[in-house]
Amino acid sequence: MASAPLPLEASPIAFGTDGWRGILGVDITVERLLPVAAAAARELEASAPEGLSSREVVLGYDRRFLAPELAAAIAAAVRGADLEPVLSDSPTPTPASSWAVVERGALGALVITASHNPPEWLGLKIKGPFGGSVEGDFTQRVEHRLAAGGITVPIPGDTPPFDALGAYVAGLKAKVDTGALAAGLKRLGLRVIVDPMHGSAAGVLPALLGQGAVESGVIREIRAQRDPLFGGHPPEPLAPYLGELIAAVRSSTAAGQPAMGIVFDGDGDRIAAVDEHGRFCSTQLLMPLFIDHLARARALPGTVIKTVSGSDLMALVAENLGREVIEMPVGFKYIAAEMLAGEVLVGGEESGGVGFGMHLPERDAPFAALLLIEALVEGGVPLGQRIDALQTRCGGAAAYDRLDLRLPDMAARSRLEARLAEAPPIEVAGVPVREVITTDGVKLRLGPSHWLMLRFSGTEPLLRLYCEAPTAERVAQVLGWARELAEGI
Repeated sequence: MASAPLPLEASPIAFGTDGWRGILGVDITVERLLPVAAAAARELEASAPEGLSSREVVLGYDRRFLAPELAAAIAAAVRGADLEPVLSDSPTPTPASSWAVVERGALGALVITASHNPPEWLGLKIKGPFGGSVEGDFTQRVEHRLAAGGITVPIPGDTPPFDALGAYVAGLKAKVDTGALAAGLKRLGLRVIVDPMHGSAAGVLPALLGQGAVESGVIREIRAQRDPLFGGHPPEPLAPYLGELIAAVRSSTAAGQPAMGIVFDGDGDRIAAVDEHGRFCSTQLLMPLFIDHLARARALPGTVIKTVSGSDLMALVAENLGREVIEMPVGFKYIAAEMLAGEVLVGGEESGGVGFGMHLPERDAPFAALLLIEALVEGGVPLGQRIDALQTRCGGAAAYDRLDLRLPDMAARSRLEARLAEAPPIEVAGVPVREVITTDGVKLRLGPSHWLMLRFSGTEPLLRLYCEAPTAERVAQVLGWARELAEGI
């Protein structure tokens, strides 16, 4: 997909599904960020649950250009709101800020990050006292505060630093026996190659598995150094950006050392993997494995939450184990809401975000990586074999792909949206449509593990096409059909 031209004028300040993001130096400037941080801090105080007396606001940041400096700058806005900023002493994965909020009993966190967006982007995420992203009604109140024009005068001063990364690593080690994982990998003869995509999760998995695992070659990292340009690609865990990782896994396996790859996005809240054959494994394949491991091997309680764009294999594995499945619109905020409301085993979305009921109501890729390794050690076979066995057992063998299609303008988007609403297709690439699902966008069910979904971006003329089908050839055929449909209206 071709990149959109960079804007010359700033867009209005508006929060999306997880924070406020925009082009650094255009949308995101220190002059615009300070009042947003002040409004967010004031709303964290105003919305604090009864009995929470803390006045701390955790400040975190990723490895993007100017992220550390802007995190330090917004401390003045937090002080101006008569609250106490505490600043991470290094770049950390976003879930480390959420962990710090819960561990310290803070009001919440403000994280300077643009997650998986292209290198020229930056932004602000807001985390609540429960250790997850605030909901839409919270960010609407922040926007109302900004529109009201209230003034908070920033107060310069020294901001106490703290070891957010060290606390996070220690917290994860308390939840998972990482020493047993390292020993299990060595016993299996399986190497883990980690690709943090130059992002803020670099060094986390080696720190969790220990220096012995690093020295023995059980785990190694690539692309671990800071690069605010992320090698020229968005730090998003998608196959087209993972050539180096896929090549490294294949090379190791070919040399007699079976390997798997684990990849994190720019701020460490999304995960994907590469199996021992070099096959890219998105959460469409990882989620079924998490469901099987946590429900069968760990016998943990709870329902399974998937988004409407998630693979049918998730539901097939869950139902095979007697677990209820709840399907939600796309967006982790819907999954997090279910995690806060009831008992959830695991919740995930196709774009790489996975959360676990026994952890935080938050996407946490390093924690997910530990559970992925744990599942492989428990099963005693490499990732590809484990996934293939699950597909065979539950009858969900299928291929999946997604295509992001930029439409000419918003008028073209409106025409297509109206057409889909008024007269959705009754046939897709020669196969009759069995069911039309409108939970989020339009999903056309063609058969078991066979569907096409069309979903529009909330703010731009961008159409996302998702397809699952029995073969990769059929996926390509259906996506080609959908592209022709979109471009012909």
